[in-house]
Amino acid sequence: MGAGRQGLILFGHGARDARWRDPFDRLHEKLVALLPDCAVRLAFLELMTPSLEDAIDELAAAGVGAITVVPVFFGQGGHLRRDFPLLIDACRAKYPGVEIRASDAVGEVDSVLDAIAAYCALTLSPAPAPDSGH
Repeated sequence: MGAGRQGLILFGHGARDARWRDPFDRLHEKLVALLPDCAVRLAFLELMTPSLEDAIDELAAAGVGAITVVPVFFGQGGHLRRDFPLLIDACRAKYPGVEIRASDAVGEVDSVLDAIAAYCALTLSPAPAPDSGH
């Protein structure tokens, strides 16, 4: 990885139940395929590893010069309003030569909400009628 390579960190809350992580792993796999020239990583606030700091440590050590952190949270609760900015600031101070950007939470973006609304609407569609064979 060269210094010009970009990094993308999907930042989730974390949970005790390991199955909670499955959608994050699937999202990670999709982004790795979609962005072959980008170093894509997962990181978690608590209860799961790696931490945000560990993920940034790994990318910085690999020479990634620009990292975007995307909070995969539905909304801007206390963790994103208080804890997340402090974590980002600490990582920026630790790696002043690395550009570290933070995006809005995915649930704050209209196109994401549109996709969720479309899915919810689809759940109301009646199932196809069984073929009666007549």
